[in-house]
This record gives sequence, structure tokens and C-alpha cells, in this order.
Amino acid sequence: MSAKKSIDLEKALTDLEELVEQLESGDLPLEKAMQKFEEGIKLTRGCQTALKEAEQKVEILLKSAGGDEELAEFDVEDD
Repeated sequence: MSAKKSIDLEKALTDLEELVEQLESGDLPLEKAMQKFEEGIKLTRGCQTALKEAEQKVEILLKSAGGDEELAEFDVEDD
């Protein structure tokens, strides 16, 4: 990964799920909820960066293996 601190994607996603549950419960005072929201935004950005880096690595590997195929876009279904 890059020189920035790499994240554990699975742990970050688990942490995000926990944050969402806490925020959805409505039991947090506003100040605490805002802190959790900010933490969630940081985790989300880290996950997006990690996924982008992984996508770039896959593209490099495909090109180095002689593959001329482009990565196809796909839709993720929401629960």
C-alpha cells in the first residue's frame, strides 16, 4: 500500500457497522453522536482508499499477465 498507514478493511467495516448501530439507536447525546459520525466518515474514507488501491493492483496484475480485458463495472445490491 502507500506510505500512509494501511487499514484492516474487514476491521474497519466491522467498526462502521457498530457505529451505524450506535447512531441508529438514538441513545447517544448529540455531541457523542457527532463524534461517532466523524469517526465513521474517517473509516469510510480509509475503506474507499484501500478499495481503490486494491483495484489498481488488480489492473496492474491483469496488464502484466497479458490480459487486455478491462474491468467490468458491477452494481452492488443494497440490503
